[in-house]
Amino acid sequence: MDLFDKFKPIAEAYAGLRAIGADPFKVAFDRIVSPTVGMIGNSEVVLAGTNNYLGLTFDPNVIAAAQKGAAEFGAGTTGSRIANGTYSPHKLLEEELAAHFGLDQAIVFTTGYQANLAVVAGLAGPQDVVLIDADCHASIYDACKLSGAQIVRFAHNDPASLDRRLSRLDRDASNKMVITEGLYSMFGDVAPLAEFIEVKKRHNAYLVVDEAHSFGVFGPNGLGLAEAEGVLADCDILVGTFSKSLAGIGGFAASSLPQFDLLRVAARAYMFTASSSAASIEATRAALREIKAQPKLRDQIWSNAKRLHAGLAGAGFKLCASPSPVIGVDMGDPGKAAAFWNALLAEGVYVNLAIPPGTPNSTSLLRCSVSAAHTPDQIDFIVERFTTVAARFAAADAAE
Repeated sequence: MDLFDKFKPIAEAYAGLRAIGADPFKVAFDRIVSPTVGMIGNSEVVLAGTNNYLGLTFDPNVIAAAQKGAAEFGAGTTGSRIANGTYSPHKLLEEELAAHFGLDQAIVFTTGYQANLAVVAGLAGPQDVVLIDADCHASIYDACKLSGAQIVRFAHNDPASLDRRLSRLDRDASNKMVITEGLYSMFGDVAPLAEFIEVKKRHNAYLVVDEAHSFGVFGPNGLGLAEAEGVLADCDILVGTFSKSLAGIGGFAASSLPQFDLLRVAARAYMFTASSSAASIEATRAALREIKAQPKLRDQIWSNAKRLHAGLAGAGFKLCASPSPVIGVDMGDPGKAAAFWNALLAEGVYVNLAIPPGTPNSTSLLRCSVSAAHTPDQIDFIVERFTTVAARFAAADAAE
């Protein structure tokens, strides 16, 4: 028996995708020209699948901060946060994030994935119960497995489903942790946080909200969906990433729970991995300053999101949710999705191919993420290319 035999179904499906055209999971950009334009060989491609929501990857202040961090602290930390890997920029960023949210504490992690591992697996244990939205990110599912806690799934974005499951646990003395996201990264739908909070309060549960895709985009100060819905003070722990609106890499968790800082010596995802480089941290600090200084970026991304959503809907595409910076286009089946993705790439538009098992409800979709840096002409170009490819596919189907 071969170690890889168990992956045979995945290998066969992957081979099928590669047979259709380019390998969708190995696209390499030879050059990134701007937040919205990349080069593959000599071909220019409009980037519509990067999560670069505020377009800050090329912001001069962010780049200068990264360069300064590398010059002053070196290329890397070569150690974990509790050994030798905490530098003054890490502490400053934690203070700035806590102040930005109006919370008592923030902890910075090397990736957003590790932030979820630390919070869930670090806080929940065999005597606890974790209730997870069915559509939560893989990092949250992995964290639940590592925690050893009892795991209970509730129907996606369904407060009544959560209420029923918590009601069955009310006689249980275990701590109960509810986990949801703000903006969901595949369909682009948002959680009914206010209703979830009513439920969690009724059952004396903790609420963790992953704002990875909503931080920087939602709310008057860009704090996320919790701020937008006016329920920030009722969320027990917020988790997020630096790799979306903050244009870098890393993650954070923020809370006013009195003993939250104990995670530093309880969470393996914090204790046993090298910390982020000072270059990365300083770039994130600069991006956070830009988010505060440029509220117009949020206005622009929402204008672009509505323009793209309206254009695709008007062209007859089946969209997965209301307008948001994430727009999922339902393609029906994996084969069609892959073929359409290849055709779009050939037409100069890069989006994300998302197929089962990595999608909710086994949906096959093309995932677009909008940036504040997209121009109206680029948004219209994306719609035009989608429409052109769809017409070509329709003509081919009619000819069969």
